[in-house]
Amino acid sequence: MTKNKETDHTAINLVGSGTTIKGEIHSKGDIRVDGKIMGEVRSQGKIIIGDTGIVEGEIYCANADFSGKIKGKADATELLSLKASAVFSGDIVTNKLSIEPGARFTGTCTMDKDSRPEQQAKPEHKKS
Repeated sequence: MTKNKETDHTAINLVGSGTTIKGEIHSKGDIRVDGKIMGEVRSQGKIIIGDTGIVEGEIYCANADFSGKIKGKADATELLSLKASAVFSGDIVTNKLSIEPGARFTGTCTMDKDSRPEQQAKPEHKKS
């Protein structure tokens, strides 16, 4: 008799150095990028951009550690950390932000939970 195994949501996904991906990546587990991604990256866990990692696009996750180059938007519901070697150009939306000395950040940062587009209440239109 074989047992049904549930999908392991704690898996670590790796985009290795020398690899380029164009498109969307969606994962319930953590993602580490040491290669290049051009597109959208979504994880219910943590996204790590290594020293050699490059992301051009949008990043959505719970937690993030960036050491590489990111151009676009990053939305982390909990903590986003820019390590000393990180070069970030774009917009950050997060609950907590950590920037190490040496990191370069050009763009905007919003740290208000209520400002997330998916959480904003849509205005009601009243008819006169």
